[in-house]
Amino acid sequence: MNVHVNASRPYDVVIREGLLEACAPVISPYVQGRTAAVVTDDNVAPLYLQTLTGQLKACGCRVACYEIPNGEASKTLETYGRLLVWLSQQGLTRGDCVIALGGGVVGDLAGFAAATYLRGIAYVQVPTTLLAAVDSSVGGKTAVDLTTGKNLAGAFYPPALVLCDPLTLRTLPAQVFADGMAEVIKYGMICDAPLLALLERGMQGQQSAIIGRCVAIKRDIVSRDERETGERKLLNFGHTVAHAVEKCSNYTVSHGRAVGIGMAVLTRSWEKRGLCPPECTDALLRLLGQYGLDDTCRYDAAALCAAMGADKKRDGDSIDLIVPTGLGKTAICRTPVAQLPGIVAAGLA
Repeated sequence: MNVHVNASRPYDVVIREGLLEACAPVISPYVQGRTAAVVTDDNVAPLYLQTLTGQLKACGCRVACYEIPNGEASKTLETYGRLLVWLSQQGLTRGDCVIALGGGVVGDLAGFAAATYLRGIAYVQVPTTLLAAVDSSVGGKTAVDLTTGKNLAGAFYPPALVLCDPLTLRTLPAQVFADGMAEVIKYGMICDAPLLALLERGMQGQQSAIIGRCVAIKRDIVSRDERETGERKLLNFGHTVAHAVEKCSNYTVSHGRAVGIGMAVLTRSWEKRGLCPPECTDALLRLLGQYGLDDTCRYDAAALCAAMGADKKRDGDSIDLIVPTGLGKTAICRTPVAQLPGIVAAGLA
């Protein structure tokens, strides 16, 4: 399955089982005869690095590998700076390519490095987690975290190519797979009621199709609003609260789990305000439970709102929050920051 993304720099998302072991013909136009710098982490490297480097060498490519510790703690300015220096030490030129092999942290970090090294070189996303496959590898958002908040330093920079092999998901721990399911559920909530019904029946035998469906939804939204000035904000459903949960936990709560919590908190709150029908809340909470995700939060409204103060989606004294208005329907709600404590508290109760 190929999904073409018509961004400022168009690219393809190729989704196929077994792709990683036979990707040389697909990836060769982006790396042939040049250097490929593969960025990965210490969880993914033992599983897939040798396979990918073998395919790259089959293209006649010189390969250099950079491995980081897994987890959000690696998505920092310090790691980013070290990666840039390493790219320089490898002698990469503007004709070379960075390849992100891993989940969202690797993709965000490697993409931001590619966006800024030599003012921008090509990069390829090779997602190995469900969350990266359906969300973070597509759309061209790259970033690292600051001590004051998540993803506060970054760039909109589309990849040259995304290669997704659903067979890599077989090695995921259950909780990491669940992280990705939070984003899958998000797509259903924001604009695809039939996807919610499909998820109720389970993921068995449907992974490739569901990944393709989520990527197509994001493709359509990003093609219309690449720089997130309007419709693309819908993709942030639950994320304002989620990023606050991550920060309050010192990033011990994973992104996907936090997104599930964030969607639940806001949906409960909007229902109490009469803006969200009860069937939306019921469907969301049912699916979160079905896929092993939390719908409760151990942090209070004051702590969460303090963490939201540096959210990149804030605009002056307001912030855009996403409201489910029906199954598979959402709207953007410009919300005064002063109202956040009440909104969050209502969703926690």
